Amino acid sequence: MRNGEFEDPRLVEVYDAENVWGWDDDLFMALLAEHTAPRVLDFGCGTGRVAIAMAAAGHEVTGVEPARASLDAARRKPGAERVRWIEGSAEVLPPRAFDAALLTGHVAQFIVGDEQWLATLRALRRSLVAGGRLIFDSRDPDDRRWELWNPVDSRRSVVLPGGDTVDTWTEVNDVRDGSVTFTRHYIFTEGDELTSSATLRFRSESELRTTVEAAGFDVDTVYGGWAREPVGAGEDGELIVTAVARPQGR
Repeated sequence: MRNGEFEDPRLVEVYDAENVWGWDDDLFMALLAEHTAPRVLDFGCGTGRVAIAMAAAGHEVTGVEPARASLDAARRKPGAERVRWIEGSAEVLPPRAFDAALLTGHVAQFIVGDEQWLATLRALRRSLVAGGRLIFDSRDPDDRRWELWNPVDSRRSVVLPGGDTVDTWTEVNDVRDGSVTFTRHYIFTEGDELTSSATLRFRSESELRTTVEAAGFDVDTVYGGWAREPVGAGEDGELIVTAVARPQGR
């Protein structure tokens, strides 16, 4: 299955158990708090961890997600009633409706094609007021993180809320033109095996700056890690971008 962690209810549960609150979430919340942003878009909100936290912090939050199984999981969580949930992608974004837009959990990398990426950025710009902020993360291709996506280095056990354990590992199938295609394996306690495949796009800092600016933003900062390290410093291997929406016509 493609992107099974978001589409298959059993794998969505594994995803939620594995991806708990972390340093990345702390930084996103801190970056959001640096400027007034009453209305926030969580684009590609997944199972809603960050969207619910932003709503609890007092923001009016809209979570947009194309995968129904992920949205179903988000809607069941405590605090979910504070968030407006919308199934869809860039096509459902209303104009000038938000003061900030966040893409967390490397959502940007799932938008693989260059035209789709630029179109998504332009849709996000239209959804923001002038001066609104765009905040997202993407893995730095210079870090070559996919080299650790092999059955040895990536193998781990995930404990589900009910106590069952899922053994999982990742293997890379193809690396070309800045994209990495991989398959993740899941072995459940009862012996069932599920697999999920995906392709991620690894864009350089230069590519991100160029495309974000072409879509109508001014890039403010690019960090290389969750402690706001410079790009290329530290061990996180991230590109964390903040940008400001230019007035239309500029």
